[in-house]
Formats: sequence, structure tokens, C-alpha cells
Amino acid sequence: MFRDPVKHAGCMVDNHRARPIVLLVMNIASTVSHSGPHRPADIAGFDSHYVLPGDRGCGLLLVCDHARNALPAAYGNLGLPASDFDRHIAYDIGVEAVVNGLSARLGVPAVLSCFSRLLIDPNRGVNDPTLIMQLSDGAVVPGNRDMDEAERKFRLSHFYQPYHHAIDAEIDAAIAEGSPPVLLSVHSFTPAWKGLARPWHAGFLWEDDRRCSDLFIQALSADPNLMVGDNEPYAGGLAGDTMNMHAVRRGLPHTLLEIRQDLISDDQGISQWIERLASAIEAMIASNQLKDLVS
Repeated sequence: MFRDPVKHAGCMVDNHRARPIVLLVMNIASTVSHSGPHRPADIAGFDSHYVLPGDRGCGLLLVCDHARNALPAAYGNLGLPASDFDRHIAYDIGVEAVVNGLSARLGVPAVLSCFSRLLIDPNRGVNDPTLIMQLSDGAVVPGNRDMDEAERKFRLSHFYQPYHHAIDAEIDAAIAEGSPPVLLSVHSFTPAWKGLARPWHAGFLWEDDRRCSDLFIQALSADPNLMVGDNEPYAGGLAGDTMNMHAVRRGLPHTLLEIRQDLISDDQGISQWIERLASAIEAMIASNQLKDLVS
């Protein structure tokens, strides 16, 4: 049953848009299906990304680099155990549902990747040595270890580039409509790294322009129960990453949100963070704070 969308903070909101189905790793096997460059026919039916439509006049574009842990069936599981695809090395736990929920609640567009970062990491520059990982958090990735240049180019052209072209297309459309967007990239991070606890509940990363991050840090820090990081759990500013490519180089305000993954690992936590973030963003939209960043 469909219901009419309602107005919220000047943007269209559809509170009944379905949340995506549980993430799946396709055709998990113990070995890689075959070596060498794959062909387009090998990945038929596998989408590199998807776009959630929304009101570009709201002045906000959501992006999600590490939404899923999926691979085309032709890649098997890159020679890894199936359990590795439940880990942070394969995707950012919880973020796809958060972004879908925010897009639905706020009525804003979003672009999300559909492939595991183990295949190729869309949040890296094309010349970054960690673009395609051969060793990730102690796990050797056999399907990447002996990859040749032809296969590297195949992954760039069929997964990485279509995702980034979709982000560019959304930005271009928003600018053409007279509403240059603020970019909000949503990620999640592990509660500990190399034996050290990460106490932050969330953090906002920035490079040179911290204005958007400051808005979010101030909004979320109003809750005394939250520890909100400023360029934590690590600093922003990675040459060629998504924010650098689409926001910094184009002079668009932006921030990268990191949510601690244990806080969005179940439906209750996901709902809490959608509500928390949506309330903050609704206030920013209503007061024109986001549009003021691009004026």
C-alpha cells in the first residue's frame, strides 16, 4: 500500500520507503572462479551502484562508498573465507540502512555503491596503492594478489568509474537546477584498531574546509551522552578519495561522517542514528544553514 509523501523541512519525505534487504555476498566459494581480466558478460546483472531520488532543492547529497559486501558471482569470494565478508574489511557495517533511512526521511538524493571494497575501494584515488588490497587487516586476498593490469582496468571501468560518474551526475543536475549540494559521505568504523579502543560514538572528517563538519559536530555534541570526534578516529584529507574528488576539487562544502559500527549493527541502533542525524539535518535545512555554506 502506497501513501502520499508529506512535506518535511521544505523537502519531500516518504516515510514508507522500504529498507534494503539484508546484504548478501554472492556465490561464496573457496576459490576465485578464474584468473585474468573478466569480461562484461561475467558481471551481467550486477550493478555497480544505485541512486535514490530526492529533492535536489534541499541542497544535500548523501553518498555511501562502502554500502555492501557483495561481489559478482564470477569473482567467487576472491579466495577468502565467507566470514571475512562479515568484517569491516569488506564493507562499512550498518551504513547502507542509515543512508536509505536518511534519504527517505529527508527526501534527499543518495548514491550508494553495490560492490565490496575488497574488489576495489571507491574511496581511494586511482593511483592509491590501497585501491585494490592484497592484504587487508591481516587477511591475504588471493583474488587480488596476482591481478594484472588488464584486470585492474576492468575493475576501474566497470565498478569504480560508474559509481563516481553517478555522483558527478547528481552534482551536475543539482547545480543545473540552481542548488549546488553539500556532500555528506557516510561511513562506519571499528570500535578498536590494533588493540586501541576508539571511544568516539561518531566523528566528522574534513580537509581544508571544516565549516560543514563544524555544523554537525555542534549539533550532535548537544547530546551530553555522545562523544563526537573532530577529525577522529582519523584525519580527513586523502588525495583522490570521494570527498576530495567530488567536493574539494569542485569547491563544494562537505563532511565525512564516521559512526562506530557497533552502534548501527542492529535495527534499533540504525533507527536511533537515523533519527538523531535526520533531526539535526532538518534543523539545518529549515534554517538555511546548508544553503548558506554554498552561497
